[in-house]
Amino acid sequence: MRALAGAVAVLAAVGSLVIGTASASAASSGSCDPYVDGTVIVVACWSGHSTGATAGDRAGSTANEVCTFTALGEARVKELGLPWLPPRGKRWALMVCAGGPTGTGPQALLVSNATGEPEVTPRQLVVGGLGVLDVPYLQPATAPPLGKDGLVGLPEWFWVPSGEWHSRSVTVTAGPVWATVTAVPVSLIFEPGAGLSPVTCAGPGDAYDPHTPAGQQHTKCSYTYLQPSAGQPAGMYQASVTVTWRVSWTGSGGAGGVLDPGLAVPAGVAIGVAQAEALVTSR
Repeated sequence: MRALAGAVAVLAAVGSLVIGTASASAASSGSCDPYVDGTVIVVACWSGHSTGATAGDRAGSTANEVCTFTALGEARVKELGLPWLPPRGKRWALMVCAGGPTGTGPQALLVSNATGEPEVTPRQLVVGGLGVLDVPYLQPATAPPLGKDGLVGLPEWFWVPSGEWHSRSVTVTAGPVWATVTAVPVSLIFEPGAGLSPVTCAGPGDAYDPHTPAGQQHTKCSYTYLQPSAGQPAGMYQASVTVTWRVSWTGSGGAGGVLDPGLAVPAGVAIGVAQAEALVTSR
């Protein structure tokens, strides 16, 4: 499984994913504003209601990240440009979540002396979830199988194995506040190569069964080449199968939103297509 730290549009759009010391702004109707490296990233959102994960989401892979807190002394607080003294009944602390090369950096925030609860919003924790969310390349299967030529006029099947077609999610928690970022695969796009028009189908496609007669099998995920691949680079069509993911989030207090409704993650495939030869017999 290969993570897309640089290629995933959702992650690339927010750069290094280091949270500054600013706090998230209040959500307006129809939008949420997570802070990312000092920049407000506006995403579609809802508040007041959260349906939680679907049955398909629960079947997917999940990861959990727990944020930790370190109290800040007066010198460090002033060095960060924060007001000293903190408000009555509170203290400054550094929150660290979701470590790793694409994780979030420390964030300064206020923590209640009485309860230990941080003043953090689910929208701020979304950034930590994005930092470790693993949206993989899903390697497609084809029939005829890759490495074996198909034939002009006969459909080339493509699909993603059912065991790989599931959601990936990360939950980040800070005290009682939490946010879950989930990527769900939605559809496939087959780009035949050579400038030919693509084919889109919902879901992972249907696996071809070599032990079942071809006439008894059907799929909506196929492409029929009308010309052989001779003359193409390396004698193959330079095709690709793109998985489209829907990336969204939910959080404590009923918050949530759609971060990317159509995150495209392509995988390249080289397909050979031969000209079918007529069989001539004589008596």
